[in-house]
Amino acid sequence: MNNVIAYSFEDDGFMPNNPCLPVLIYEGVFLDNPDEIEATFNKNGWSNSWVNGVFDHHHYHSNAHEVLGVQSGSAMIQLGGEKGKMIEVNTGDVLVLPAGTGHKKMSASSHFRIVGAYPEGMEYNTRTGEPGERPVVLQEIRNVPIPSTDPVYGKEGSLLERWTPMD
Repeated sequence: MNNVIAYSFEDDGFMPNNPCLPVLIYEGVFLDNPDEIEATFNKNGWSNSWVNGVFDHHHYHSNAHEVLGVQSGSAMIQLGGEKGKMIEVNTGDVLVLPAGTGHKKMSASSHFRIVGAYPEGMEYNTRTGEPGERPVVLQEIRNVPIPSTDPVYGKEGSLLERWTPMD
């Protein structure tokens, strides 16, 4: 398996992030076959997929985990909100974002395309950190189940090793 990096982000008062589950970045896992990203995600039970870009404003999904696979190009993505971490992603990279993780596209190459999908095809919302959302979203994040499969490796993989159920 390729190199997988994990980052944890605390609640910053604006972006809740996920206190129990780290972001996982699979570097270059689809470098040789980026056109297989969506089919692989779908085969491994991550569906409701789309191909497009990443919003250029901070947002998160409180009711679903999300996988993002870079099909072409490169981008600078900020994870974790305004005080978070800048991550450069390139063709073949995959990011698994636990529910609540803030993310924003800071810049991208002109041919940047990304595939997104959700465990078991979950419907997802898009939240922007509005103060009135807070109590509801914190409960929604806690209620999102741990996926039964890794989006890249199926019944094996870093997600199944590193993500454990929330208390």
